Amino acid sequence: MINRLEVVRYGPLKQLAWPQLGPINLILGGSGTGKTFILKALYSTLRTLEECGRGDSPRSASAILADRLYWTFQPERIGDLVSKGEDGPLELRCWIDDKLFGYSFGRDTVRQISELENQVSTLSSNCVFMPAKEVLSLHSLILESRERDQRFGFDDTYYDLARALRIPAQQGKSDQSFAQFRRQLEGLLGCRVEHDERTGKWSFRHGSQRFPMGVTAEGGKKLAILETLLGNRHLGPNSVVLLDEPESALHPSALTSLLEMIASLAERGLQFFLASHSYFVVKKLGIIAQELGIPVPVLSAVGNSWQCADLRDGLPDNSITQESIRLYEQELALSIG
Repeated sequence: MINRLEVVRYGPLKQLAWPQLGPINLILGGSGTGKTFILKALYSTLRTLEECGRGDSPRSASAILADRLYWTFQPERIGDLVSKGEDGPLELRCWIDDKLFGYSFGRDTVRQISELENQVSTLSSNCVFMPAKEVLSLHSLILESRERDQRFGFDDTYYDLARALRIPAQQGKSDQSFAQFRRQLEGLLGCRVEHDERTGKWSFRHGSQRFPMGVTAEGGKKLAILETLLGNRHLGPNSVVLLDEPESALHPSALTSLLEMIASLAERGLQFFLASHSYFVVKKLGIIAQELGIPVPVLSAVGNSWQCADLRDGLPDNSITQESIRLYEQELALSIG
């Protein structure tokens, strides 16, 4: 589990410290505040640690990290990730199981990271980044763009997810621990998602009928991605799931079910980081935190700074909750005349 995160001069993130992380963690803020940047910074770190020591690759952690940053953020040079107008270097420190992984580099850095400290052993579990936009409809295009053309466009979050989705479904005892969640997801979808290895295309099957991916709802595709990753065992205990805007294209009832499933999966050992600007997400996770008595750490963008809170203690004070309160007060004023 990721225990703690500190970031300095990282793109739009001038400085933040997020201690005491939990199984479910929420990042709140408006557009352009850096929510997705935080998720991608965590993703680059986790993917580096997954790759280090796996297989026969002779590459160092710094070389793997530089490559991950380059293909995840897609700058001309990774030094461009240093916050604009800042003289000091970019710094990131992340504690995983209370062991430090940290690095630093300056604005002139092209593709080589000289300052890196790694006390973390190779991670045996997989992390997944689920973008706000689904990838099933673009699956073949993403793979072709990266594997054949080696060009910018779809970053590593899309490419890695596309590769994970083409892993065939597996059966066996270890699959049973997540069977109930897969059945719940299938129930929400009302059908099964299938991948045709011959054509490389995805489709939905309901009974004997098959439907092309293009005519299905975007929110359903997002649920299908999670079901597929549980089915092929790419996700399992100790996996970290990074969700960007889980509310995107989902009906409130489906979103409620998804958040409840996330809470159940977190109890099974998965760790979640959600980036959102939805009051509905905040409210539902707050109810989950108080009903189950579990911590749900929150990192909120407030002005030019970031503030930490816990949904067990109530809703945090930020622009999202303030706007909801303002609308409620406006409605109350109209109702009493």
